[in-house]
Amino acid sequence: MAPSRKRRRAPTNPIEAANRKSDADFIRDHLQPSPEWTNWTHPKSGTSYTLSLKSPAQLAQSELKACFDLIDYTSGADYRASKDGWRPAHKMREMKSDGLRYILVKKSGSPSPDAATAGIDESEVCGNAAEDKICGFTSLMPTFEEGEAVVYCYEIHLLEELRGTGVGRTLMDYLVKVAESIPIIEKVMLTCFIANADARAFYEKLGFEIDALSPVERKLRFGKVFVPDYVIMSKRVRDKRKGEGKEDLNEVGAVNEEA
Repeated sequence: MAPSRKRRRAPTNPIEAANRKSDADFIRDHLQPSPEWTNWTHPKSGTSYTLSLKSPAQLAQSELKACFDLIDYTSGADYRASKDGWRPAHKMREMKSDGLRYILVKKSGSPSPDAATAGIDESEVCGNAAEDKICGFTSLMPTFEEGEAVVYCYEIHLLEELRGTGVGRTLMDYLVKVAESIPIIEKVMLTCFIANADARAFYEKLGFEIDALSPVERKLRFGKVFVPDYVIMSKRVRDKRKGEGKEDLNEVGAVNEEA
């Protein structure tokens, strides 16, 4: 009698399982959007934009560069004024991290009025003029931060034409949806430069608060004082007490070997 074939266990960590999914499966299982989620219309100008989700491996080089340029354009000054400074190579490596997902906001057409008025070549900021332009994006990752299961917002950046339109809230709402879809996750978490008062006010309006993990001012040896240049903020999406008493995640069921 042939021995019964062993069954391979399913990934016991829901975060690992989520991060291993294809973009299409991640959208279906975690973003859980409405059928028309890929289309967004500017409430003032009527301009049409498209939304899409991609992992770093699926981004075209031009898309990755457009996102990188948008970070530098909107937050480069804050990075350069910070203790760690602006480290382009480090930032690019981070942007290619396994497990990251990008939600891109694109439009096609001529440069925006804001960019033209400011004398900015928008093609240098959000893509080639012959392509759909990335005018905003967020990147997120289900992960563990100091032992806590969270969805971390790595980046969210918008050109001026998209600020105050509601699309920023829409992007952040998707992060909340992802967090709510993974049972062990309790928070959406992000880092915000203290100097960026507008961003902090935006996050607070969405219900984010200073997290217990956020660095605090403290005295060091020889009278020096450490003053952080950023805060860690979080928004709870699930009451921690609701997770108590659940079955051990390591005892989640098995799947067939070929699955």
